Amino acid sequence: MKEYFFGTGRRKTSIVQARIFAGEGKIFDKYTEKTPNINVINEINRVTELLGLKDKYDISLILKGGGVFSQADAARLALSRAFSKIDPQYETTLKKEGFLTRDSREKERKKPGLRRARRAPQWAKR
Repeated sequence: MKEYFFGTGRRKTSIVQARIFAGEGKIFDKYTEKTPNINVINEINRVTELLGLKDKYDISLILKGGGVFSQADAARLALSRAFSKIDPQYETTLKKEGFLTRDSREKERKKPGLRRARRAPQWAKR
């Protein structure tokens, strides 16, 4: 079994688990063995290019829940956390770029009598 570094990222309702192996730069979904969405790949490339590790690690992802963009942000956070375990110097670089900050905004719940969380029905005079 290969040695790997692990990181978990969350955004809205998406959860991404990332594993980093020594390799030649492959990015794949662990369960489907396919490459993930282009938005996820772009966010991963932002992290690897920032650290100068473009083709040095294989990245295995487990993507759960949410939409395309929230999965991409969660993947960026998971990957950043995994790389920060490799070298503390990476952590300072990623922190300056804001890649280690979790975006905690969630969808607000719907309230009774309203159409959405805060959208009230249109008021009618008569």
